[in-house]
Amino acid sequence: MAKQLDYHTLQEIFTRFRASEPEPKGELEHVNAYTLVVAVALSAQATDVGVNKATRALFRIADTPQKMLDLGEETLIGHIKTIGLYRNKAKNVIKLSRILVEQYDGQVPSSRAALQSLPGVGRKTANVVLNMWWGYPAQAVDTHIFRLGNRSGIAPGKDVDAVERAIEDNIPVEFQQHAHHWMILHGRYICVARKPKCAACIIRDLCQFEDKTL
Repeated sequence: MAKQLDYHTLQEIFTRFRASEPEPKGELEHVNAYTLVVAVALSAQATDVGVNKATRALFRIADTPQKMLDLGEETLIGHIKTIGLYRNKAKNVIKLSRILVEQYDGQVPSSRAALQSLPGVGRKTANVVLNMWWGYPAQAVDTHIFRLGNRSGIAPGKDVDAVERAIEDNIPVEFQQHAHHWMILHGRYICVARKPKCAACIIRDLCQFEDKTL
């Protein structure tokens, strides 16, 4: 685990990220808050590309909780069977859709606690929804962010909760809204797991990773 980088270094890192991609976007396709919740819940242990392939046709016919309930679990399974753990995920999507209809008038709630009370929605999923739909600077820590945070010193931590706190506590507030998107994209395409692409990295001179591949 690298040492936590100082304020000025973090400011320079995120200034570079912002210059490279001023408005980073999540890669999961959605049309409203509900389809975003479903897409993120389906993305656990799956790729965004794979989820998008499965949900394009699904969201055309089931873009609200009630429509998903009308569709039914077996038909839903037919749409998402290319995604890992699809049976359990289908059960959760039906359950959370029923809760949204019965307890929230078919609307997606806008608090982390309420979101996390939904089946299949953990803290990471809740944070993605809060950030992408409501513009709240929540930090959704996935495997890419965890790896990048610890390798580079941007946000080191022993677990995802510690990395989330490190991001919130140390990254300058003007970058908080897009911080996790910049980190996800950098971890997904540059600071990859096995052989990071350090030669193409725009922050390699600021990163503390000792085994750079140059």
